Amino acid sequence: MSAMKISEILKNHDKGFAFEFFPPKNELAQESFKATVEVLKKYNPMYTSMTYGAGGKTREQTREAVEVLLKEKISEVMPHFTCVGATKNMAHIILDGYKHHGIENIMALRGDPPQDMPGFDFRSQELSYGSDLVKFIKANYNFCAGIAVYPEGHVECKSLDEDMGFTKIKVDSGADFAVTQMFFDNKQFYAFIDRMKKKNINIPVMPGILPLIDVAKVKKMAVVCRATIPHAIEAKMESLRSDPAAMMHAGLDFTINQCRDLMKNGFTKLHFFTLNQPVTIKKILDALA
Repeated sequence: MSAMKISEILKNHDKGFAFEFFPPKNELAQESFKATVEVLKKYNPMYTSMTYGAGGKTREQTREAVEVLLKEKISEVMPHFTCVGATKNMAHIILDGYKHHGIENIMALRGDPPQDMPGFDFRSQELSYGSDLVKFIKANYNFCAGIAVYPEGHVECKSLDEDMGFTKIKVDSGADFAVTQMFFDNKQFYAFIDRMKKKNINIPVMPGILPLIDVAKVKKMAVVCRATIPHAIEAKMESLRSDPAAMMHAGLDFTINQCRDLMKNGFTKLHFFTLNQPVTIKKILDALA
């Protein structure tokens, strides 16, 4: 299978799915990851992506997991790469390695500040922000560069306008396509797309879908990521906490309907945050078939 840029894949597909994995941290997790890949490869994803721990903490595991995906020939593979803790020399070493493996796509991210370094200043780094990493990639390589975007605004931005300004900087730096942070209210996503159009930002945007199956866990993530959970589904799932199976069923129904609404409104290519849990994703994809 010859490698392709995701920007080209998105042009050539009217619909499809993409899967994001995280690198396994031990041997047991490695087996689970491989089983997840085996299940989901049957859905012929347009591409797969592999996350990268804060401060490069999973650098080696990310590389090894990327190699698993390459061996499985599941689809195009897009490693994530973050600025945090990365010098330009380190970036060259890692990106040269991916180039050697025939990879064509990189997800370029600023990354989260290190938890053990309060007051961390991104400006102290050679590569400070996602836009700097995109510029670096485009100046030195021929990778297709993906970026993250935030339907409800990045948690560190003071306003939606400020957030869109930073999005435009990343796009003007050379980004080829975007994947959204998780969201649960499609109205927020549609409003974000409208704001992009008003700024004449025309790169493809993949809606990022996180299955809503455990309301307590998702609420914690939603606060950190600034993602609103609609009150009706939150209340329903909270009322089912004593019945985890019923709570999961309600959440899956919500996610399936969220995906159906996106597809009905023309967003027929979806990026799933799998959390390395194939059963959940399989149920969603089977319902959408």
